[in-house]
Amino acid sequence: MGVSTASPEKGISVVTVDFPPVNALPVHGWYELADAVRAAGRDPETRCVVLTAEGRGFNAGVDIKQMQRDRGHTALLGANRGCYEAFAAVYECEVPVVAAVGGFCLGGGIGLVGNADAIVASDDAVFGLPELDRGALGAATHLARLVPQHLMRALYYTSRTATAHELHAHGSVWKVVPRDQLRAAALELAGEIARKDGTLIRLAKAAINGIDPVDVRRSYRFEQGFTFEANLSGVADRVRDTFKAVGTEEAER
Repeated sequence: MGVSTASPEKGISVVTVDFPPVNALPVHGWYELADAVRAAGRDPETRCVVLTAEGRGFNAGVDIKQMQRDRGHTALLGANRGCYEAFAAVYECEVPVVAAVGGFCLGGGIGLVGNADAIVASDDAVFGLPELDRGALGAATHLARLVPQHLMRALYYTSRTATAHELHAHGSVWKVVPRDQLRAAALELAGEIARKDGTLIRLAKAAINGIDPVDVRRSYRFEQGFTFEANLSGVADRVRDTFKAVGTEEAER
């Protein structure tokens, strides 16, 4: 359990998240993920990173129960900072990051894949931000990188999800494959990237980040301020108390 790194092929590092039962990450998990992605990108032998997960789904966001157990704001602040670091680590990784998404990709998962360079998804994958149902706000910055503006708003306000096939139609998912072919498809794309010159691919990543029209780090940090406001006002706790765990209708919507 936790975050692990492997190198199944030359030039490729695979960072795998495994926090059963649904990959809802505790505070330390976000920092572990950030450290693993940054370390993989710094490795001079690595030319592409594949970010994936074990279990039923790719990511279910933060560990809501951890925040509910905290009588103060320590867990909330930790989750905010941890998510910020993990999302930034993917975006700032020195080499391209391919996200291999199977099952549900919710909340913080959107922050990760929205900052990835490419996404390969299984045909059962769904993407969404149920933040309003969880007493939180955030990652609209990253959802806006996956779908058009008005669809992003509708998904955000309703907490509904979009399928992998829908995102493929919008051009944000590279390829949709059966679940048992997900790893192979992600490694295939990563292998094609890893065959490029190592120095040039790093320059390309820096150049592409440099022409992004939106500063995703500042934009996401702005959103996080409203999450903290919701907690200070008490509305976040009221909504979180009605939260249903992923695995029921929320993950299937």
